[in-house]
Amino acid sequence: MGDPRGQRPLRIGLVAGEASGDQLGAALIEALRARAPDAEFFGVAGPKMRAQGCTTWAESDELAVMGLAEIVRHLPRLLSLRRSLTQRLLAAQPDVFIGIDAPEFNLGLAARLRRHGIVTVQYVSPQIWAWRQGRVRAIGQACDLVLCLLPFETGFYARHGVAAEFVGHPLADQIPLDPDRAAARRQLALDERALVVALLPGSRLGEVQRLGADFADAAAWLRAHRASMVFLAPTASDSARALFASQLAARAPGVAVRFLEGQAQLALAAADAVLVASGTATLETMLSKRPMVVAYRLSPVTAFLLRRLRLVKVTCFSQPNLLAGRALVPEFFQEQVTGEALGRALAAELDDPQRTALLAREFRSLHERLRRGGAGQAAEAVLALLARRDAA
Repeated sequence: MGDPRGQRPLRIGLVAGEASGDQLGAALIEALRARAPDAEFFGVAGPKMRAQGCTTWAESDELAVMGLAEIVRHLPRLLSLRRSLTQRLLAAQPDVFIGIDAPEFNLGLAARLRRHGIVTVQYVSPQIWAWRQGRVRAIGQACDLVLCLLPFETGFYARHGVAAEFVGHPLADQIPLDPDRAAARRQLALDERALVVALLPGSRLGEVQRLGADFADAAAWLRAHRASMVFLAPTASDSARALFASQLAARAPGVAVRFLEGQAQLALAAADAVLVASGTATLETMLSKRPMVVAYRLSPVTAFLLRRLRLVKVTCFSQPNLLAGRALVPEFFQEQVTGEALGRALAAELDDPQRTALLAREFRSLHERLRRGGAGQAAEAVLALLARRDAA
């Protein structure tokens, strides 16, 4: 589908939260520009979106806040940013506003813009099927369309009368169905016979603060039981790298960990197994067909509220387990997260080649379900929405 407003360039406002949102936003901009070459993009962006020509009003990492207690602490700053963005977007009058992830921030912004007649899209559904399901009403009021990355999400929206489309996940298009471990190891100058573990304690600084020390303890435990093990740590920012390096120095002295600037997919392709924080990185690990152990820890206040108020509606939290509808990979939550527990679980994965082969088959099947040309599908859905609005 082409540009529904060929008489003038499309003007598209975007707000992307953190590194994963920046990656999704960059792919979406590229796909939209392929269909509407003169389109203009502006808003909250990261380096990848800027490289695609998005005029940046604020940095995407300003929205990298996680959990109820964390949001409360940053609330004054976030509310101030949202007020200023509302004013700028209303002045700019984009043809469509696309909030990319960061639902706690973007849905309130979208609601204000939609009340003023601006078409609004949420790209990446919040996990309303997992917790705080009542938010679906607010989403329906805030958004003309929700673009879902996971296939089971649209059914939930359909039951509540909210327009939603499954567009597939762009990562499933970017990562090969059969990652080349040998090529990745050659690129990283790693011995093909080495036992390689990738450590991904999170892209957000808060995640590394909560999980990094236990990941360091796990590395120390694993090294004590596998003397020749090689560790890789791809980090999303200088601050995350510095923090994790200090945690390793304190908790795993003498354990050599090779840091990589970004390059998470390369590290995953080279690895035999992965210790990973819950989030998009678990999906990347699944798409890379690598066995993993997943850890998730919130602040004590957030975890207490979730349990006390019984807000969580699912029994698992990692992307592979949610997609499969059953426990494919080990998960550790809150007080379950200890260095020894993580190390033992990862060692068990490494010691079971039959399970590794089974996981690879399961992961490939899930990969194929998600591989739909995600960015292109999302771009087509946005342009179709605008065409319908213009025809109305």
